[in-house]
Amino acid sequence: MSTAPAHGNATGETASILKQPRTVWAIAFACVIAFMGIGLVDPILKGIATELHATATETELLFTSYLAITGLMMLVTSFISSRIGARLTLLIGLAFIVLFALLAALSPSVEAIIGFRAGWGFGNALFISTALATIVGAASGGTSAAIILYEAALGLGIAVGPLVGGLLGSIAWQGPFFGVSVLMAIAFVAILVLLPREAQGVVREKTRFTAPLRALGNRTLLVLALAALFYNVGFFTLLAFSPFAPGLNGFTALDLGFVFFGWGVAVAVTSVWVAPILTARMPRSTVLAVVLPLLAIDLGLVGLLVASTVGIIVCIIVGGLFLGVLNTVLTEAVMNATDLPRSVASSAYSFVRFIGGAAAPPLAAAIAAWTGDPAISFYVGGASVLVATVLIVAGRHQLRRIDGGEETVREEAEDIGVADAA
Repeated sequence: MSTAPAHGNATGETASILKQPRTVWAIAFACVIAFMGIGLVDPILKGIATELHATATETELLFTSYLAITGLMMLVTSFISSRIGARLTLLIGLAFIVLFALLAALSPSVEAIIGFRAGWGFGNALFISTALATIVGAASGGTSAAIILYEAALGLGIAVGPLVGGLLGSIAWQGPFFGVSVLMAIAFVAILVLLPREAQGVVREKTRFTAPLRALGNRTLLVLALAALFYNVGFFTLLAFSPFAPGLNGFTALDLGFVFFGWGVAVAVTSVWVAPILTARMPRSTVLAVVLPLLAIDLGLVGLLVASTVGIIVCIIVGGLFLGVLNTVLTEAVMNATDLPRSVASSAYSFVRFIGGAAAPPLAAAIAAWTGDPAISFYVGGASVLVATVLIVAGRHQLRRIDGGEETVREEAEDIGVADAA
């Protein structure tokens, strides 16, 4: 089996992401704002809990409703976009985010915010899945460069989100929601102006409603999706529950914003620079098998140092370094896992992985409440990441395609042809 590197020249690939059409930059800007929504509420969780008299578990449901609906709606995004076009799908998604972020800001109770975050998640699903496929299709420099650009937008959004949340949240807990609504309105205008309409008479290949679920019948995609599900439990335990760790007691929204700004910068740096270097030297499945256990160890250390302010801050930022690599490599792997349309593969993968993200925050809060020890929640998150590692290692045979590039795909095609001839 070939183990040709995923990237030929990591430096060249990274440089090529800067030479993109205006359309790609417009979508990337909107992606940054969309991904801000993931970490935006992190610094204001305690403020919402105090102001609206909510428990930690209730406030963690702000992540759950958002991610659960995002994941479920991923099943229909390719069906919708293949009928109305990528441009209109992106605009509808952005419009939903603008509306429901505004409604969340005007909410009188935590239950109302949870509901409006679900509507926000619906718009997020329409936008994110379509944006990834659109960037990959429109970017110059090949699929890898496009994915690095997409992950850079993700990292920047995740970095800026907590900082904006902390700055605006220090004024009032509603501030971050108003801020996202305004920024997404700007992104809406940018897409409206810069993303050209489809030429009249273009015949779209319509995606079946069941296509994403059927896509999970592909073993390569299924292994990656299940691994991402367990990985996301660790990801969102670190992101969503660490503000409630004893070591961060007394931290203001702005303090938490700076902590998670450092975390997000770490995600962005390794997404753009470190991941390409690693995949230029090792098969993607090897990178995953090496970095996933490192993230599990980091989560275990968060549990051990849960009462240490310095210790937990260092572990959060170091965790971001591992998350950046894993996000990029998993996304690249999914985009190369099958011959299915990229929007279908992305929808199927995202549906499964967001289940883990939706479950992790309230699960972590509930475990801490049941046991009386928040460290246990981080140990569970680390154990979940180890399950992801086992899936990657045990599924190496199914992952040959993501490791060998085009040469392996040709070999597999030839094997199929020989089998058919026999």
